[in-house]
Amino acid sequence: MLVSIGSPAIGIPILVLIVAGLWFLRPGRTRYKVRAPRRPTRIPLPRAASISGYQAMTPTQFEHALADLCRRDGCANVLVVGGAGDLGADVICTLPDGRRLVIQAKRYAATTKVGSPDVQKVGGTARQIHGADIAAVVTTSTFTPAAANYARQVGIRMFNGDALARWASRTGPAPWQ
Repeated sequence: MLVSIGSPAIGIPILVLIVAGLWFLRPGRTRYKVRAPRRPTRIPLPRAASISGYQAMTPTQFEHALADLCRRDGCANVLVVGGAGDLGADVICTLPDGRRLVIQAKRYAATTKVGSPDVQKVGGTARQIHGADIAAVVTTSTFTPAAANYARQVGIRMFNGDALARWASRTGPAPWQ
């Protein structure tokens, strides 16, 4: 090729361009990389009947873990709405039978109990504001006697750490069952 062009000063750059062109135009070459959309980082659901995995999560991770459990068990339209101003709802979803569930998530240390004011907030908003057919408070700890008494009086489902561990490991019922 160099001989046919006549000058190495012209032939070498042309040869480089031809080789580069063949490299970039080779079959099967992807011209750009398509990236999957970023998903929030989540801690995998604990598999053992233990609550320590949930207690190690941040409150937001805990809310997403509960939403994942709802999806796993057939719920649709699962929304995580927790945060400041959530009005007592962290997860809202439609149950397999069509009813609406509102969950208030309380990721607490084992020594911190869910008190009556937390449950009363759910009682005052779950049905009127969020349209819940079933309201539940799910915690990694336990409930004070006053909170448990109030929840029973107004029909709020209480899921303590042991019940959550059983739900997660499929050895116990979900909050709506």
